[in-house]
Amino acid sequence: MCNVCGCGDSRVEGVTHGDHYHDHHGHSHHEHDHHEHHHNGHRHDHSQAQQVSNEQPVVIHHHYHHQGDVHHHVHYTLPATSHHDHGHSHSHHDHHEHSHHDHHSHEHHQPETMAKGDLHYGKGEAEVHVAGVSQRQLLTLEMDILGNNNKLAEHNREHFEANKQLVLNLVSSPGSGKTTLLTETLMLLKQKFPCAVIEGDQQTSNDADRIRATEVPAIQVNTGKGCHLDAQMVHDAYHQLAMNEPGFLFIENVGNLVCPASFDLGEACKVAILSVTEGDDKPLKYPNMFAAADLMLINKVDLLPYVDIKIEDCIASARKVNPTIQVIKLSAKTGEGVDAWLNWLTEQLQQRQ
Repeated sequence: MCNVCGCGDSRVEGVTHGDHYHDHHGHSHHEHDHHEHHHNGHRHDHSQAQQVSNEQPVVIHHHYHHQGDVHHHVHYTLPATSHHDHGHSHSHHDHHEHSHHDHHSHEHHQPETMAKGDLHYGKGEAEVHVAGVSQRQLLTLEMDILGNNNKLAEHNREHFEANKQLVLNLVSSPGSGKTTLLTETLMLLKQKFPCAVIEGDQQTSNDADRIRATEVPAIQVNTGKGCHLDAQMVHDAYHQLAMNEPGFLFIENVGNLVCPASFDLGEACKVAILSVTEGDDKPLKYPNMFAAADLMLINKVDLLPYVDIKIEDCIASARKVNPTIQVIKLSAKTGEGVDAWLNWLTEQLQQRQ
């Protein structure tokens, strides 16, 4: 639901929007049902207003810039039935969010299970809090945003399945060792299978450069203030890669255990990577991510003598939120457990042949 709070000024290496792209409503821009016009090298398209409620029109306003910058603007007006005499919010993918309210009325409900003094903003229908926006409005916006993303994710999936590619969405906290594990994996896989990488980070091409040093093609996607990749970014990057043969496509998502859980990219599986330095309760703190993952890799097991973590407690925490999650313990540094990871990858690819 982070689009409501304005994340996402993304740039995909080498992409100029105009030849082949889709907007977040799932329309190909070779043909579309809304109008567009050009100003000084920019493409603007204005989708039809969408009703969040009977009293709240929402206009999705997309700006596609020729040098690979993509800005999305969402404007909405709060209905008169809310506790605001007047309010409007701008959620921009160039990350300026403004929320103006002349009158506020706040209500905070504390669940009985919480200790006195604790605050919980995830118990409403939308399971998220944005100041000045009702739970129903947030829920409707989220359904619209995720619905449009999912349409394009299905389009991506059609490409991947047609090419018999195993596409994995690698998700984790920053510092889990995700890129190190990926580079070591590529060095072992690339001799037998075609491989490619879509690399997501807020800024820099540091990780993509590390991938390219393995001689595996990689496209960097910089999300700016965005906290996750979405299906549009993956679509654009995939067409830059022009990977048509069967093999592995790894999508290394932005380091974040929250937002990437909600966004389908068209992948076959989400793989959650958790380092032993993060503690054994991460799956309970961030349940949506581990519930969405097919596999949990517990990385950096070579550090077990130096950290306070109980591996079995960590696995038990993950299985409380996802009873079917598979688990592999490994170390990208020493190679311990990497064979089990490679065997899992090979089995998953064979299922798609």
